[in-house]
Amino acid sequence: MSKKDVLTEQAQAMLVQKHQLNAAQNHIGLVDGALQNLQATQAENRQRLELMLLQAQALVEGNQVVFEVDDDEALLIESRLVVQKNSVNLDTPLPRLDFIDMEDGSDWAGYLDQITAYAQRRRIEFARDPFRELMSASQRIALEKRIRDEFSFKSARCDKYDYLIAGTCGLIGGLVDILFVGLPGQGALTHFTDDMTDKAVQQFAAWNGWEGPNKGSDPVSSAIGFLERKYKVNYDHRHGGDVDGLFKMSTRNHHIKSLAHSPDLVGLFFSILDQFTSTAHFVDGGRIISVDTDTFELKGLNLIAKLFCGFMNWLGHLLSDVAGSSGAKTRGSGIPIPFYSLLQFINIGEFGKHRQTFATIAVQVFEKGYDLRHGLAMAIPVMLSEMLTRVMWVVKQRFYHEQEWAQCIPSASNPELHRMLLVAHGTLCIVDGADATIRSGGDMIQFMLRSNLIAWVRFGTLALKELNRWYQDGKLDIEAVDTYLDGEYQRLVASA
Repeated sequence: MSKKDVLTEQAQAMLVQKHQLNAAQNHIGLVDGALQNLQATQAENRQRLELMLLQAQALVEGNQVVFEVDDDEALLIESRLVVQKNSVNLDTPLPRLDFIDMEDGSDWAGYLDQITAYAQRRRIEFARDPFRELMSASQRIALEKRIRDEFSFKSARCDKYDYLIAGTCGLIGGLVDILFVGLPGQGALTHFTDDMTDKAVQQFAAWNGWEGPNKGSDPVSSAIGFLERKYKVNYDHRHGGDVDGLFKMSTRNHHIKSLAHSPDLVGLFFSILDQFTSTAHFVDGGRIISVDTDTFELKGLNLIAKLFCGFMNWLGHLLSDVAGSSGAKTRGSGIPIPFYSLLQFINIGEFGKHRQTFATIAVQVFEKGYDLRHGLAMAIPVMLSEMLTRVMWVVKQRFYHEQEWAQCIPSASNPELHRMLLVAHGTLCIVDGADATIRSGGDMIQFMLRSNLIAWVRFGTLALKELNRWYQDGKLDIEAVDTYLDGEYQRLVASA
């Protein structure tokens, strides 16, 4: 049974419960009316009785009549006569109140059967939308207004200051990208990320038992060598000779051609696959090539243990390659930026004097140092533009629009902030693209080397979301509704 059917059954049960509640309230009204009538009759009888007692007393005193019976007994007899004469007729009973009889041990299915039977007895028709029938007209109006205000897509209403702020933040990020990122291995930020990567590799090696380099040896190369020996895999082919010359491959590009070396879900999938099946998968010319390897057996007594072992092998081997190989004399070939390996499947176009495809160009760009370390450097100006835009939006909301701090949370779900982020990253991409175009001189490889791929990806995701907002303007935002309902559910569970 689908979730929608379950909710419909629950709503129908609530409709029956609402009908029972209304019937009980009406029944209480009838009982209350009968009691009020009885009280009024009793008061009237009391007045008549008091009047008759006064009249009898006056007659007795006027005629000097002496009764042989006790006075109290006589008055009691008279009272009975009055009450019998003016008694309230309750022979007509109140209508019977219908109800659902739930026996001990009844389950939900049995309760639903009782609900259906009750609805048939009382001629209750379930509407197409039972939830609508559960609300009053005022409640429906309030709900529709809240949905329009909080749970529907709305177009941004930015003023000129918003666009000015966003453009300035993007320009700052673009200038940082030009001045401090530059070509792979040359910019100040790339040197910074290279150093941080080297330290991370040494720290990870120390966690795994590395005791430091030998005297006179390079600590980074020593740590890399230690990790290479500890996290051996069967897909670490280094050149074309290792794959019997099926395709061209060298130590400079084997990390991008091997799909298992990609630090993303694609790489994880192929790493686990290769380790379980003793194969290796590569990309060349836009096609996947599978190569059989020596038998490789993962440790572990069951499937879960073997999967965990495969995951740790993949992660440890990536960290052994992220800073280059142990035998590299220069910066070395690291691992690709997440999902960058997929560019090899775009085997189209003719670029440069050698008329090379885009897939070939992407590999050559990687060979020149466009790896994960350079990707981290490119992410810094992108993060800078993002944070500056969000901070400035908060400042403007708090001090210019005088909003409460609770209303100044810089969530990208806010249409104005999302538009500002789009403008900021768009400005960053314009500056980056103009710089890459001018400095590359029309060479495709140089253009890609100087382009900030992280910035373009971020701008692309924001642009797609903005197009979706424009198309969905005024429609219900299902994701926002789900987020709200999940939050309310967690709140109810916590308070239970």
